[in-house]
Amino acid sequence: MATFPLDLLGMWGKWGTYLVFLLIGFGFGYGLEMSGFNKSTVLAGQFYFRNVRVVKAFFGAIGVAMALIFAAVRLGWLDYNLIWVPPTYLWPGIIGGLIMGVGFILGGFCPGTSMVAAATLKIDALVFVIGGLVGEFIFGITEPYFSNFYYGSYFGRLTLMDFFHTSTGVAMLMVAVLAIVFYVVMEKLQAAVSGEETPPSVYRSIVWFVPLAVSLVIALVGDPTPQEVWNRIAPEKQALLDSRAVYIHPGELLDSIADDTLQVVMLDVRPESDYNLFHIQGARNVSPDDLVEVADELLLRPDINQTVIVVMSNDETAATEAWKTLQAKSVPNVYILEGGVNHWLSIFAAEEEGIQPLSQAADDRPRYAFSAALGDQWEAANPFPHEWELEYEPKIKLERKKGPSSGGCG
Repeated sequence: MATFPLDLLGMWGKWGTYLVFLLIGFGFGYGLEMSGFNKSTVLAGQFYFRNVRVVKAFFGAIGVAMALIFAAVRLGWLDYNLIWVPPTYLWPGIIGGLIMGVGFILGGFCPGTSMVAAATLKIDALVFVIGGLVGEFIFGITEPYFSNFYYGSYFGRLTLMDFFHTSTGVAMLMVAVLAIVFYVVMEKLQAAVSGEETPPSVYRSIVWFVPLAVSLVIALVGDPTPQEVWNRIAPEKQALLDSRAVYIHPGELLDSIADDTLQVVMLDVRPESDYNLFHIQGARNVSPDDLVEVADELLLRPDINQTVIVVMSNDETAATEAWKTLQAKSVPNVYILEGGVNHWLSIFAAEEEGIQPLSQAADDRPRYAFSAALGDQWEAANPFPHEWELEYEPKIKLERKKGPSSGGCG
């Protein structure tokens, strides 16, 4: 079964993808038009509590979309890690929101609704669109003067789950309850200002009930664990392990580190005691319990499509389990060091004093004894690439992370 989002470009090519985008855009615009959101009087009415249908529609859309998205995630139909979530730039976002809010009040449109209204040749919308284009031009030529502020207070892909350190279901319940409260308050304010009571509606009940019910279920069931996700994707991914397509030779890792066109992130999942004795220079010691957090961090990297992630343990057992966790989190371009650190040492530390092979060792345990805990200060921790000519089968093939690289609002 396919997992969404789909790879439209791979399925239907460039023009097929453009057609899908066109149909989605047409449907969104048609929905706004049929809802009356192409009229500035209707849109501006929300700020004076004369007509609050816009606020109710958007809160309803947030609640229903939230319920459908995370229900699909919990059922394994949708990979949330491949959905674009705009990064948070706190103070620029606040200032930009205030500017847009003032413009919304004065002009009666937001960017999306102004385009819909302009398509129906409404004069005020056409003026608003022209003003927006002029504003974008001015912003473009002046941005270098305040770029430090514009890119400041960066919090990355910050969600309610991250901010409140809670589960998806609890965060959904918070949003659903807040939406219902806001919904009722706005209707009461409209009734107080205009004297018009909102009649009961089955559609309103659905908009209230669906997000609340789905949120409650997901809060009770809990988020899918990496193991649950792996069990679902194992039929596809296990073949990579069985064919050893993701196990790279130490020589390929060394050459990749020396390659200026690549970014290499090495995750050493061995116990800290083993890491302190010896580790490859630049490798980061990561506890298996922290891998999910590290995966979220990696997904935020702007250079993720040019980054190779290599996990390693003493042999391969722990590294393979770490690879499965990263696959479950949809981290691209993850490989395993073939034979682990023990294999690396067998090549690069064969003649180094202070490092001696052990006669026997258990699986995924150090097969070398060290005279001191020097970490990455051993010569074998940072071999000079040009001194080694190792034969190996190249296996690293960069794959672009699926999903959009940017997003916007309507």
